[in-house]
Amino acid sequence: MKNVIRGLCLTGLVALPLAACNQTTASNTASASASATPSGFRMPEGSGCQGEIARYRAVMSNDLAMGHVGQSVYNQVDREMGQAEAACAAGRDAEAQRMIRATKARHGYV
Repeated sequence: MKNVIRGLCLTGLVALPLAACNQTTASNTASASASATPSGFRMPEGSGCQGEIARYRAVMSNDLAMGHVGQSVYNQVDREMGQAEAACAAGRDAEAQRMIRATKARHGYV
C-alpha cells in the first residue's frame, strides 16, 4: 500500500509542473499578437547605401512601435543613420555601408 501511495505522489509531482506549462490564457494570446509586426509592413526597396539605410530605419521604426527597443536606443540609431546618410549622399557608399554595419552590430542587428 505504501508503494502505491508513493507512486501516486511521485506521479502527481511530475504531472503538476507539466500541466502548468500547457496553460493558455486570453491575455497571453492578446499580448503575443500585439507584439507582432503589422501585416501591412513592407521593407523599403532600393540599392546601395540608400536602400540599406531605408531598410534599417524601417526595422528600427517597427521595433520601436512594437516596444522591442527604447526611445533612447532608437534616437541613437537615428543619429548614426543620419551620419551614414550624409556619407551616402556625398557619394561615399563604402564608408556609409561600414557605418551601417557598425551600427547594426553595436545594437545586435547583425
